[in-house]
Amino acid sequence: MKKIIMAVCLASLWGCADSHSLNVTESNITTTINSTQSVYIALSKDGSYGNHHYNGSGMMLSQTIQTSLIKRLHNVEIAGKPELFPEALNSAKRGGYDYLFYPTIMHWEDRATEWSAKPDKVTVKIAVIDVDTQTEIKSAVVDGKSGIVTFGGDHPQDLLPEPVEKFTAQLFN
Repeated sequence: MKKIIMAVCLASLWGCADSHSLNVTESNITTTINSTQSVYIALSKDGSYGNHHYNGSGMMLSQTIQTSLIKRLHNVEIAGKPELFPEALNSAKRGGYDYLFYPTIMHWEDRATEWSAKPDKVTVKIAVIDVDTQTEIKSAVVDGKSGIVTFGGDHPQDLLPEPVEKFTAQLFN
């Protein structure tokens, strides 16, 4: 009986854990960003799942990137509106920025996990572009999935900070 209770407790704790994966593209480009350089973060279109549109999710993604970068840089700006890639690149160039971070929400699913036992899920792509050369120096796909037992309050954006931080840390000396 004790073994059964222990197994149920361990399974419950395992269901609480969020999972993340970070898949960074392999690149021959070894550019690193230094603290004197500047970054323009494009604003992703908001995510959706089925017929549900998640207002503000694009800003949440861009703010997560900004929070990670602002620790290392002095000049980081988020776009005021979603832009297609060519428009974002032109905005970064006009603004005199060194790098463009171009995030894209590929999947955004906010569930009432505590009631449905369906996890929150998020998949985003972040491309980093050298504005002068218009070359992608690195990109990553971040996947996140909440645990089954969340006790409320978890959302897809809560799955982003840790893997985004790991990705951006790779870009600095």
